[in-house]
Amino acid sequence: MSEINKTFENNEPIEIIGVRFKPAGKIYFFDPDGMTVERGKGVIAETIRGMEYGNCEIANKMVEPNPAYMPLRKIIRVATDDDLVTLESNKKREEEAFVICGERIVKHDLGMKLVDVELTFDATKIIFYFTADGRVDFRELVKELAGIFRMRIELRQIGVRDESKLLNGIGVCGRTLCCATFLPEFHPVSIKMAKDQNLSLSPSKISGVCGRLMCCLKYEEEHYNELNKIMPGVGDIIKTPDGQGEVISTSILRQTLRATVRKTPNDTPTINQYHAKDIKILKKAVVPEYDPRYKGRN
Repeated sequence: MSEINKTFENNEPIEIIGVRFKPAGKIYFFDPDGMTVERGKGVIAETIRGMEYGNCEIANKMVEPNPAYMPLRKIIRVATDDDLVTLESNKKREEEAFVICGERIVKHDLGMKLVDVELTFDATKIIFYFTADGRVDFRELVKELAGIFRMRIELRQIGVRDESKLLNGIGVCGRTLCCATFLPEFHPVSIKMAKDQNLSLSPSKISGVCGRLMCCLKYEEEHYNELNKIMPGVGDIIKTPDGQGEVISTSILRQTLRATVRKTPNDTPTINQYHAKDIKILKKAVVPEYDPRYKGRN
């Protein structure tokens, strides 16, 4: 049993550092092996894909044992000047490999789009990321690439969201893409989130550059869910300080609503605005999903 596992079994605190291998990528935990690593410093670590260069995002700290940290691999060393030279050399080789692979894809007339190339730090493995509409038989391509590069070859098919994360770009908000800036992983996003936030359901307005629903719909979903619990929906019958009325519009963030109100059944209705805390819901409206008034309802 390794020393690390013994420490884990004895429930003693363990020392870790957090390392990120890609911009906006997931943070992986390693044993600093007695070295002090400052945040922002480069490190060389052994991963399941081979030896890789990464940046320290979480400096040395003691934590309670957690299965999420296990197995805890040791870093090999803090990156040296020579390692940085190797890293730059690998980037140039990746650019060359991208061109070569692109030419071979055209040669074999394969229905795939090359997105990115990644070379492990020790140059023992090269990974080609691509998108395609369906399955692609790239066995001949792999054989040819292996003969050219003389190392392990991996072709990995990715989705359009992963493609946007790798390529980066500008979103409709005018800022660089969240997925390429700070999101380590994707979370499920649904059209219901847009409905709950009273947003336009036009695909062109709620889709990102990847063509999928924007990740930012998820950011405020929990807050909107809490607000929607106490807000009436359009068409609900409510009791107000001025009498009984029917909701005609709502402002979820302001927690206000507009309603047509009659003090008595025979009075001419007036349109008034109220705060959600000042009204009481008497009857929920039954509104089909295809009705425009459904927008904003749970």
